Amino acid sequence: MGDRLAVAVSGGADSVALLCLLLELRAELGIVLSVAHVNHKLRGEEADEDERFVAKLARQHGLELHACVAPINGKRSSDKSLGKSSGVSSGIEAAARKQRYDFFRQLARESRVTKIATAHTLDDQAETVLLRIFRGTGIRGLSGIHPRIVFEEEGHAFGELVRPLLGFRRAALQDFLRERGQSWREDSSNRDIAFLRNRARHRLLPMIGEEFGEAAIEHMGELAEIARAEEEHWERMHPEIRSHGGGAAETRQAASLRVERLSALPLAAQRRLVRAWLETHLPDLSISFRLIEEALELERGAAGKKLKLPGGWNLRRGRHEVSLELEPSGGRGEAADYEYALAVPGAVEVPELGACIEARVVDATGVPEDERGELLDLARMPKEVLIRNWRAGDRFWPAHTAATKKVKELLSDRHATGVAKKLWPVAVAKGCGLIWMRGFAVPAAFRAPARASKAIWIREIAGML
Repeated sequence: MGDRLAVAVSGGADSVALLCLLLELRAELGIVLSVAHVNHKLRGEEADEDERFVAKLARQHGLELHACVAPINGKRSSDKSLGKSSGVSSGIEAAARKQRYDFFRQLARESRVTKIATAHTLDDQAETVLLRIFRGTGIRGLSGIHPRIVFEEEGHAFGELVRPLLGFRRAALQDFLRERGQSWREDSSNRDIAFLRNRARHRLLPMIGEEFGEAAIEHMGELAEIARAEEEHWERMHPEIRSHGGGAAETRQAASLRVERLSALPLAAQRRLVRAWLETHLPDLSISFRLIEEALELERGAAGKKLKLPGGWNLRRGRHEVSLELEPSGGRGEAADYEYALAVPGAVEVPELGACIEARVVDATGVPEDERGELLDLARMPKEVLIRNWRAGDRFWPAHTAATKKVKELLSDRHATGVAKKLWPVAVAKGCGLIWMRGFAVPAAFRAPARASKAIWIREIAGML
């Protein structure tokens, strides 16, 4: 009750029907209605006519209009092949969608509205589910269009987007408008079957309805609801499949996965953990089922093997972990020595690794038992250490080993080779030698006491600051 709700109206039948429905229900719902419209200038005069139509509709009902002109550069593709269908168009439409949602977020952030309603229908849901199946997807993709999106910044919610028509068919909404004598605008691009979604809309869904009955469309909407519930269950009830690599409340995670942790999970959880971990550290990477399976094969294989990823990244199987590594210059050129001062606590970028090294004060009680050996004694840590790649003659003494050992030998035992071996990071404390080495237990003399509540954790974080 009392929500200031903006209806996103393009001028098409679905959005006009949503506005009309909410106009009839606003007294019962106790909402203050307004209209939001974005003109992307993609269809010239036709797009301007849409804007004028929506403005007239808002005036007719005495509603405030939130209008935005957000031109998109580029032309729609007319590629009719299934494999390449509307690649350019998809990019333009994704950019347009982002601009619309950025505008919606702005309206909510500025407290001009509390909610934005869009007119996605059951037909849109079925199209989305089908296209994701054809392109390749998992349970998350099958969840389709979500009925509600909360706008958040730094954990603070400031508005939401709702989709109240996901259970309604497009034809029923058009009948609703005809009964009331309400006109709407037709987007000419929606009839162009050069675009994959339009082929699904005008060819595939009608064929499914004819061959399998109209209930088949509803079943796809039900499948999306089932998939959303499955995703929610995994996210809320299975913390073991998150990409969390350290103690509680960590915001950035170490760029490695413990083999012991991964292999202990059921296959479904393994796949989810690998996906979440890759999405956390390589958000621009296209993650397919095949890639996840190759990563799991790497995990099951021998130490030293690697899997090449786009962008110069590698997945490398270490002795106890699978790690992300960036080859210098995308794999070109010789690896160079590096060294950087790291404040404790603090973080420093290491371009040679395509990552940063972070020294953070953590709650030691929240760190998994198998990673507590990497925690450093807060009381013994200097205010600054030197982060560099190891050098010939360096020695390191991991806790629970008999004596110091050459770093070269420790890395050989882990089957590290090539650039990855050359660039392996260590931390040097003045007058104390090496006190940290990525992926190894810290020396006993610097290890955090077993009952310590706070400790320093030095870790490599994928990506730059």
